[in-house]
Amino acid sequence: MTRMRAVDAVVLILEKEGATETFGLPGAAINPLYSAMKAHGGIRHTLARHVEGASHMADGYTRSAPGNIGVCLGTSGPAGTDMITGLYAAAADSQPILCITGQAPVAVLDKEDFQAVDIASIAKPVTKMAKTVLEAGQVPGAFQSAFQIMRSARPGPVLIDLPIDVQQTEIDFDIDTYEPLAPAKPEATSAQAEKILDLIAEAEHPLIIAGGGIINADASDRLVEFAELTSIPVSPTLMGWGTIPDDHELQAGMVGIQTHVRYGNASFLESDLVIGIGNRWANRHTGDLGVYRKGRKFVHIDIEPTQIGRVFSPDYGVVSDAGAALEALIAAARDRAGSLPDFTGWAGECTARKSTEHRKTNFTEVPIKPQRVYQEMNQAFGKDVTYVSTIGLSQIAGAQMLHVYRPRHWINAGQAGPLGWTGPAALGVARGKPGETVVALSGDYDFQFMLEELAVGAQHKIPYVHVVVNNSYLGLIRQSQRGFEMDYEVSLAFENINSAGSGSAGYGVDHVAVAQGLGCKALRVEDPELIGEGLRVAKELMDEHQVPVVVEVILERITNISMGAALDAINEFETLAQTPADAPTALTPMGELAAAK
Repeated sequence: MTRMRAVDAVVLILEKEGATETFGLPGAAINPLYSAMKAHGGIRHTLARHVEGASHMADGYTRSAPGNIGVCLGTSGPAGTDMITGLYAAAADSQPILCITGQAPVAVLDKEDFQAVDIASIAKPVTKMAKTVLEAGQVPGAFQSAFQIMRSARPGPVLIDLPIDVQQTEIDFDIDTYEPLAPAKPEATSAQAEKILDLIAEAEHPLIIAGGGIINADASDRLVEFAELTSIPVSPTLMGWGTIPDDHELQAGMVGIQTHVRYGNASFLESDLVIGIGNRWANRHTGDLGVYRKGRKFVHIDIEPTQIGRVFSPDYGVVSDAGAALEALIAAARDRAGSLPDFTGWAGECTARKSTEHRKTNFTEVPIKPQRVYQEMNQAFGKDVTYVSTIGLSQIAGAQMLHVYRPRHWINAGQAGPLGWTGPAALGVARGKPGETVVALSGDYDFQFMLEELAVGAQHKIPYVHVVVNNSYLGLIRQSQRGFEMDYEVSLAFENINSAGSGSAGYGVDHVAVAQGLGCKALRVEDPELIGEGLRVAKELMDEHQVPVVVEVILERITNISMGAALDAINEFETLAQTPADAPTALTPMGELAAAK
């Protein structure tokens, strides 16, 4: 046993648990932990500009690769309350992040001391565990339990609050004999898999809904294997996008009332059995439940028992880790090879729909229509790119028109959808994917929420491309206000006295100037024929300077993006292209873009 401060034990535990990537801000009440990190030398720390930003960075890092747990650090009081939105976003999407806060000394916790707040009580509703550790001897056990809880069953975040005197109290601790606790995860039985195959055998048009639980289980390869073994088409949810490549013949297209493709909804409405794996039946996916459920049976497989029947009662429910369930289904399907129905004809029908009813993207108008931006992004970034986005018309249109080919290559705050999440999350993702191309997608309002975090990327040399589609509106809210026949307090436009004569004149904030002022590279595109060139230049600037690069695309002020209240009642606002959009023509570099180097 070795005598050491409690915080020195914490740092050793972080290392042994594999949580060595931290994001945060030092402060008086957390300085002992920072001193332990400095002495240890093996914990990397990224200094954020706002604690909420740090929590989103930790979230993005967690989502970037299997097994990652991002760590967010902050001092007492407002640092912890600033983390709440980040904890909510992580909890909503089943992401394990560890938040550690400093706290006032134990003796003054009930005396309204400076920056002393009961953060554990505040954080409890958005965490799997929130605890203020009052005895130094309990610190190792609290962290050991925290890591097990984060990884067990439905993953999620934890907050541990450490009073400053507890941090500095010496304890006896032996890291050599410390062992991480094994996470507990339910597993489907062979009998349950057989029951699901019985339902499949009775179906004519089965469809798999692939949720984010498959990505959390690192089981995308097993999903594809099961689909290929049975010839059952697969529709990924927004959180499950990338579990099966967009160009796989069994990828039937995303279903939903906002983030969807037309052929995905059409195929779903022809299905008679829906097998949900690791999904939540989110309301933006289902829309009107009467339409969604009519004429079809449902199987629901989820790791969390309370999810089964939460939105509606399935015909058959199984509590299981998605990976374990898929292993059981694969084994059962192999045992019944040749006895299951042949679904290749149905799968072919779904594949055939993928060549029809595409939304038009090849617009040539100025100001730019947003659909053209996503067409150019597909061309410029290819199959290896990782997209990061959160909420708004930009994200909805992106999910309708971009393409994703691998798990963890579409990273999205799906349920919480906090504005401002995209930028700091992209920094965390880029930390977790060094050397890979990370592209954030924001509307102007999402971008403005936490744009100070661009300085983090500049300081720490964290490169990514941030595409900002600027219509100077709260676009999604403006569109939803149509039902109230109003356009009220949703415009961000004003005449910026510093932007006269620039491409953003009348659009308010000069995002290019702000990004440059924060130490990043930035460029603006106003011509649709130059979007591709702008994206190419941005990648070159990112590679050369190793900092975030902002590409601001000036859009027409008002564009309504296709969505509706039910799968069979989507409002289409733009002309449909019956065949995929024309390939973009070769683009000529614009002098301004070339000069940006």
